[in-house]
Amino acid sequence: MNDSTDDPKTLLARRQNPPGRLDGIARSLPAMQRAEKLQRRASRAGFDWPDIEPVFDKLYEEIDELKEAWGKAAENPVHQDDVEDELGDLLFVVVNLARFLKVNPEQALNRTNHKFDARFRAIEALLAQQGRTLEEEAPEALDALWQSVKGVEKKDRVGNR
Repeated sequence: MNDSTDDPKTLLARRQNPPGRLDGIARSLPAMQRAEKLQRRASRAGFDWPDIEPVFDKLYEEIDELKEAWGKAAENPVHQDDVEDELGDLLFVVVNLARFLKVNPEQALNRTNHKFDARFRAIEALLAQQGRTLEEEAPEALDALWQSVKGVEKKDRVGNR
């Protein structure tokens, strides 16, 4: 037989290294999509939180770790890789939280990108009507404009229901 699956060396290698639960998840996937698939596959194998509360706890823990890494990197740039690692951990937990909430994280982020884009453009338009620019405004004034645009947006959403 020429079938490589019957080759004794292949059979022995398969017995010694059985396929892993995460095998087959393409490394070339976008990071958020790969994180979702990794987490779903691990969950099916029983590696999961019992409910959503520990996921929130993990989220807060990762935020604290990111703050700590950021503080170290601010003092010494050699720790910048730690910031990236901790931010990655935080994003991974956010994807897991989305899974528990039954929300597509990619879709949620796209929705937020759309809201940000619309709000930012509204602020630019308001300032332009008054002959002003973003660059000349104080952060407090920009925040007030942001909140007012956000408030109008919410009223429009409620009015359209």
